[in-house]
Amino acid sequence: MSAATDTPTEEVSTETARKLLIDLVEIPSVSGDVDDAAQALAAFFETHDREVWIDDVGNVRAPADDGVLLTSHIDTVPGDIPVRLDENDDGEEVLWGRGSVDAKGPLAAMAAVAVRTGASFVGVVGEEVDSTGGRYLVEDRDSEPDVVINGEPSGWDGITLGYRGLLGGTYVATSESGHSSRPDNNAIQDAIDWWNRVESEFAKDEWHPVFERVTCKPVDIDGGISDDGLSVETTMRVQLRVPPEYATDEIREMADGHLANGTVNWDDWVEPVMMSPRTEVARAFRAAIRKRDGDPRLLRKTGTSDMNIYADAWDAEMVTYGPGDSDLDHAPDEHLPLPEYDRSVAVLDDVTRTLLEEP
Repeated sequence: MSAATDTPTEEVSTETARKLLIDLVEIPSVSGDVDDAAQALAAFFETHDREVWIDDVGNVRAPADDGVLLTSHIDTVPGDIPVRLDENDDGEEVLWGRGSVDAKGPLAAMAAVAVRTGASFVGVVGEEVDSTGGRYLVEDRDSEPDVVINGEPSGWDGITLGYRGLLGGTYVATSESGHSSRPDNNAIQDAIDWWNRVESEFAKDEWHPVFERVTCKPVDIDGGISDDGLSVETTMRVQLRVPPEYATDEIREMADGHLANGTVNWDDWVEPVMMSPRTEVARAFRAAIRKRDGDPRLLRKTGTSDMNIYADAWDAEMVTYGPGDSDLDHAPDEHLPLPEYDRSVAVLDDVTRTLLEEP
């Protein structure tokens, strides 16, 4: 796809920004099947005379002023939520549908503001599974942006400064088969014992903030007698969430230190991130939110996002921002009040202009 100019334009009205959001929510874009939504997003930029293309992994890229890079993800988790507009108890229009919060609200807001201001934009793919788009972006760009505003729901009056990291792997063990009355461990018990030791290593009391804990979660386990009947085999998929006080390598070494039998193939790691609230971008957001009578909230998220990928690769100021209640991420009642979306577009517009105008 192509276009003629990177010149900012004021043509994206509130109604146009809302239409983009509704159009994107109406197009299913479960991870791995986002082509139609990507084409619609690219067409929006073409309509407004912005250079745009879809890259080799499916990211929608509209480069312009790298003083600010606005980026969010196109893909959603599965879930069929009929798209509809209705009113809440406050008389506000509310958009229902998968992705309205996570993250087509932030995605559409950023696209609208990128066109208005001339900021760079990327709609990435794969965030809900393995951050394919974000990882490709940091490898493919020739230079890093000055500021990154990553799009995820924070509420119009909130900005997210931190995310825990992730360490994932698969434990594998084998033992000789034998009668279940024997006292020595089989491979299933070895897996359970190792995981109990790992959980004990990172145990905290209930008053310790979740963001500051290493939390341990087995996500899949399979074990039993092998097909030939000669051994007991087990595999267990595990994830550890990593707070900013640690690097993933430190957590891996600590977990490996509790191995007695079996091995772990660590194949998924995302470093934690915690940004300062005193950066120019954070200050610009607080000012823009207060301008609209909001009380700015500084957030730390216990999961991960593409911001982790960008912070690990780029020495740039960054925050995560977007409309929507993050408690509705992946939920069966995912919905977004449109006045909140409008406020987030206005806040994002103010912040982007402020940062692009600074010397």
